[in-house]
Amino acid sequence: MAKEIERAGILTVHICTIVPISKTVGANRIIPASAIPYPLGDPSKSREEERALRRKMVEKAFNAIKTKIDGQKVF
Repeated sequence: MAKEIERAGILTVHICTIVPISKTVGANRIIPASAIPYPLGDPSKSREEERALRRKMVEKAFNAIKTKIDGQKVF
């Protein structure tokens, strides 16, 4: 889906747990996620630790969207 949204002219970042699949489907900006059942979190962490983890992922996505790329890139 990220590839199709980009085709429409909207930059996207694909946060995923299995990077090779993202590469195969053609996502351009790829950010590895935490784990399959909880890609943007970790329920075993404290509330503050999980919030910091999520914030880091979102900040990484914002930086990725600002980065000019040619082809696929894993951040």
